[in-house]
Amino acid sequence: MTEPPCDILGPDRPSRWLVTCDHASNRVPPEVGGTLGLSEGEMGRHIAYDIGAAGVTRHLAGLLDAPAILSTFSRLVIDPNRGEDDPTLVMKLYDRTIIPGNRAVDDAEVERRLALFHRPYHEALARLAARRADTVLCAIHSFTPRLIGRHPRPWHIGLLYAADDDRLARPLLASLGAEPDLCVGDNEPYTGQLAGDAMDRHGIRAGRPHILIELRHDLIATPDGQRAWAERLAPHLDAALAAAGV
Repeated sequence: MTEPPCDILGPDRPSRWLVTCDHASNRVPPEVGGTLGLSEGEMGRHIAYDIGAAGVTRHLAGLLDAPAILSTFSRLVIDPNRGEDDPTLVMKLYDRTIIPGNRAVDDAEVERRLALFHRPYHEALARLAARRADTVLCAIHSFTPRLIGRHPRPWHIGLLYAADDDRLARPLLASLGAEPDLCVGDNEPYTGQLAGDAMDRHGIRAGRPHILIELRHDLIATPDGQRAWAERLAPHLDAALAAAGV
């Protein structure tokens, strides 16, 4: 393989926090042909990766003195934030765009991509999470301001979590909600209850406190925006963790 399926930053940093970025890259590895038949413009859209999320992750991990893990392959290759049995694991159509390189994907090709990318990413994440017994997970994602043909999404930030573990979500919602200029989504723009996703696998099943943060990508499309949001989030995360008492 020409490049590992993930980048790991600061594995020896001392914080309880572990910051993850499942959709950090729009890269299509040479093992999948280096392209999925989409134009550069299409691969620059949210369908291929979470715009701005990698930059926020890098800055935030540094501010928290925490390790971070970032994927190095496009979610269109295979989505590391889906369980292995999820029907959206390899997308063939996303936000009205057909993915030519995935149209003929069969079970054998899905298994090959699982072995090359998805499983090694989760194995690395599991090792990082297990570095200490009291690890707390923070996943950074971004969402498009508007899907084609849908209503605009008003939220600046959304917090996603499962109903049976809101230990970190509740104090973080309260903390961010106290900022008058923020529109904060509670399990918006979609639910955090997704069996087999990364937070289910490494947070809920392992009993670890966790939160998935969704940032509207027009707010973090530039390096300045990414840095500013990391600086904004870091104190809220530490305050929420203290308030949660976990």
